[in-house]
This record gives sequence, structure tokens and C-alpha cells, in this order.
Amino acid sequence: MHAVPTLQINNDRTVVTEWRFAPGADTGHHVHAMDYVVVPLTTGSLRLEEPTGVREVQLTAGVSYARPAGVTHNVVNVNDYEFVFVEIELK
Repeated sequence: MHAVPTLQINNDRTVVTEWRFAPGADTGHHVHAMDYVVVPLTTGSLRLEEPTGVREVQLTAGVSYARPAGVTHNVVNVNDYEFVFVEIELK
């Protein structure tokens, strides 16, 4: 089962997408073409399946983080509840 993206903004400067993950849902493996910021709307854990291995990260609602273009991973909701974040990609 895949996470559900909802495009909110796509203009010449940014792409803003809300991601909703049912329990066990994932994004599928992908590479980020742009620098991006993630704003969690839910507190919980996500599993990151990266080329260097698998790790779980704890995210807190409202506590944002940024990553550079080139990140390669699959993101999986390991919680027993829906997890939601907003992703802001910078063009």
C-alpha cells in the first residue's frame, strides 16, 4: 500500500505536497531531485530504507527538518495510526 500525496502548490519556486500514510504504507523508493523541508503534522516513527541501510526516525508534530537534493529512500509508516506530513520542495 502506498502513501497518498496531495499536491497543494506547484509554482516556479516551490512544490508543496501533503503525504498521508496509512499504517504500513510507504512512498516507494525514490530520489529527491530538489532540496526539501518536511513539516510533520503527526508525532510518531517512520522507517527510512536507504542505500546505506534501514533506520527508524522519531518525528514530532510541528518540528521541521531539511534535506538536500539527491536523497534516495523509501519511507514507511511503522505506527498503528495514520501519519501525515507536508513536504516543501525548493526549485
